[in-house]
Amino acid sequence: MASLELSGIRKTYEKNEVIKGVNLTIEDGEFIVFVGPSGCGKSTLLRMIAGLEDISAGTVKIGNRVVNDLPSKDRDIAMVFQNYALYPHMTVAGNMSFALSLRKEPKEDTRRRVEEAAAILGLSDLLDRYPRQLSGGQRQRVAMGRAIVRQPQIFLFDEPLSNLDAKLRVQMRTEIKELHEKIKATAIYVTHDQIEAMTMADRIVIMRDGKVEQLGTPLELYDYPASQFVAGFIGSPSMNFLEGTVDTGGFKSRAGLHLPVLESTKNALGNGRDVVYGIRPENLSFASDGMPFEVVLIEPTGAETQIIVRNNQEELMFTLRDRIFPKRGDIVHLQADIERSHIFDARSGEVVR
Repeated sequence: MASLELSGIRKTYEKNEVIKGVNLTIEDGEFIVFVGPSGCGKSTLLRMIAGLEDISAGTVKIGNRVVNDLPSKDRDIAMVFQNYALYPHMTVAGNMSFALSLRKEPKEDTRRRVEEAAAILGLSDLLDRYPRQLSGGQRQRVAMGRAIVRQPQIFLFDEPLSNLDAKLRVQMRTEIKELHEKIKATAIYVTHDQIEAMTMADRIVIMRDGKVEQLGTPLELYDYPASQFVAGFIGSPSMNFLEGTVDTGGFKSRAGLHLPVLESTKNALGNGRDVVYGIRPENLSFASDGMPFEVVLIEPTGAETQIIVRNNQEELMFTLRDRIFPKRGDIVHLQADIERSHIFDARSGEVVR
């Protein structure tokens, strides 16, 4: 296995720059997830690492080698694609061993590596079947097995679960994470699903408009978002945001809601500064002296209930795990956990520490 270092990576199509100077170091054996909205550049960056896209500027280093000018086959990487990319006329064993056959590896060694990978992935009884005879989850396991037998330095996953149904996606992401724990491989995984990112990653790279918005562990990003974009992207249900200003009493929204702010934050901001106040739904709770809100929508989800409330056209969502909850039209009083609130500059979107 190997580490990966990206230095000043840029990608330009004609006059359109889609990757805008990415710097990133991935340690040997890490499971890194690239996540972000469609069009943010995450798949393009992965394909540049793989050698499937030319690099306009910067360097890609795998281990101690700069690989910018190496073709994909010489970079010692293996890629698992969204559409599986299996050969329909080959059996499971044939698909898994194909790359080794091209390299003219000894047949006995190839057979052993295929059987070992099949045992890890639960494919031992399916080696003689063809892709058309497999389920979507089984096909994805074959695609992963094909990558494993190559024993590459780095594994690359390009939205590998997006074609699967919701239940199978949960199962497969568990299997991928367990697989990583077994083989201790360096892995980079691209997804647009922040739940996948949170549950699978050692560290997450959040991308926006061709740049790295923030890098950190899942809980670092959740608890300490560097910007309003990150705060809104990570977490389900999403963080509540209110626009307003800071005064001596704390935060005052455009519609006149007053919310407490830490004294240190008020001192850093000064009075009258335009800000965005953020609070996650689980950090709002009932309080007799809290702000009054009318309940406008109740959404039971099973484990918890999501409740949308309104005050003077300002809407917030909070969550309850209790089975006893208010009815639509009721007035409830809520308070925000001051230690869990976030203040973002209205103009730049960056968090105010």
